[in-house]
Amino acid sequence: MAFDSLSEKLQNVFKNLRGKGRLSEADVATALKEVKMALLEADVNFKVVKNFIKSVQERAVGQDVMSSLTPGQMVIKIVNEEMVNLMGSETTEISFKPGNEITVIMMCGLQGAGKTTTTAKLAGKFKSKGKKPLLAACDIYRPAAIEQLQINGDKQGVPVFSMGDKHKPVNIAKAAIEHAIKNNYNVVILDTAGRLHIDEDMMNELIEIKENVSVHQTILIVDSMTGQDAVNVAENFSNKIGIDGVILTKLDGDTRGGAALSIRAVTGKPILYVGMGEKLSDLEQFYPDRMASRILGMGDILTLIDKAQADFDEDKARQLEKKIKKAEFDFNDFLDQMQQIKKMGGIGDILKMMPGMGGGIKDVDIDENALSGVEAIIYSMTNAERSNPDILNPSRKKRIAKGAGVDISEVNKLVKQFEQMKKMMKQFSGMMGGKAAKRGKFKLPFGF
Repeated sequence: MAFDSLSEKLQNVFKNLRGKGRLSEADVATALKEVKMALLEADVNFKVVKNFIKSVQERAVGQDVMSSLTPGQMVIKIVNEEMVNLMGSETTEISFKPGNEITVIMMCGLQGAGKTTTTAKLAGKFKSKGKKPLLAACDIYRPAAIEQLQINGDKQGVPVFSMGDKHKPVNIAKAAIEHAIKNNYNVVILDTAGRLHIDEDMMNELIEIKENVSVHQTILIVDSMTGQDAVNVAENFSNKIGIDGVILTKLDGDTRGGAALSIRAVTGKPILYVGMGEKLSDLEQFYPDRMASRILGMGDILTLIDKAQADFDEDKARQLEKKIKKAEFDFNDFLDQMQQIKKMGGIGDILKMMPGMGGGIKDVDIDENALSGVEAIIYSMTNAERSNPDILNPSRKKRIAKGAGVDISEVNKLVKQFEQMKKMMKQFSGMMGGKAAKRGKFKLPFGF
């Protein structure tokens, strides 16, 4: 994730603070100097860092902290709260017009920021919330931009309105809204053209659309991998055309992440979503408190639960619980659970969201490919073998190993682990007695 390096540095600072019984002002000053360097190296805007450190210092050298029994923890708490304030305190939702009025959303940004893909993902999000969105292809310059929007729209099951590349974008936007009125769409999302850099023609085109069409929300797509430039781009768009919010893309890449910590403070505009990968579910709503928690290595259990619930099938979960209790859990169920883990981003991503695990897994060798190897073995089994692992004799195992392209020892190892897990799950199910489920406690939809 973007903040891995920053997170590691901050956790080292905090480890030193926690180790001290009492803190002096000099201790706090030294720690904050290291925090300042870590933030600057993460490409956070210099003025933002300066104000952030000043706010933390004013609170951290107060009487409540210095006389506390756990002053180190108090300083960490203050850093966390100030980081949340920096990113906006509250989660900002994209607003819609009331009733049957059509909400027009204009997406803008530079070329290469992932604007068209993100636009389609956002339409998919709206559709899942019960809206009826229509995508409008207003980028008439970039080769294959219209086709790209149509392909991505199809993936989300959202229609695309296009007039080709021979009409002015403002006229396409007007026609798209007329089409939406006639066909009962209640959200129109305009995918406008980007440029390689900010120029007058692009800005004038966006201004012309806003002057002729009632745009309810203007959303800027920013590539977080461009670091401080991302903040400059956001500031430019905010000043010249006015924006209502920002979506940060590529936050899963090898980037320093400073944009996420700077944009709100510099532009006064909220971050609405962050792109954490290619899938629709990888466009995550931005929660300042959760992001601060991730950066400071405190985990993000709420996002983990959201990811699980997005693919959570209650009927399947109930059936699985019954099968576990009766010791009928088979390789088909095992395969289902593995696919749930993959949907949620893999074991590494899940562990990073667990409190206390963020910085602790960098030295652990997590082989995500091992899941694919296990899948290959299970897919090489017949339906009868998956449903009844007891029939797996040496000759069957030999055939399965050949089909999966692995040594027979790998098949034996998997079968042994599966049997051990099956016993443990039955014991655990007996101990719990279903009480947790009756109390309404959330359970992750996999049995690991």
